[in-house]
Amino acid sequence: MAANKPSSALEKEQIFGMAEKEMEYRVELFNKLTQTCFSKCVENRYKESELNMGENSCIDRCVSKYWQVTNLVGQLLGNNQGPM
Repeated sequence: MAANKPSSALEKEQIFGMAEKEMEYRVELFNKLTQTCFSKCVENRYKESELNMGENSCIDRCVSKYWQVTNLVGQLLGNNQGPM
């Protein structure tokens, strides 16, 4: 038998709840990332149906920085969580 297998219905429910929260967090993070980078990099008046080179570069940099900051904040929060 595997040591990490949930043994009770309560444990399974808790694991499912945690996975659901993680999914909600990831969707919220993606939506914030999209909204932030779009509003920063794309003009309000659309001139073309596709992004131009400047907008593409801006979005690439924005997404990269957003992920770097998100990872850094996650690491800092993880390091600050000690035993309670």
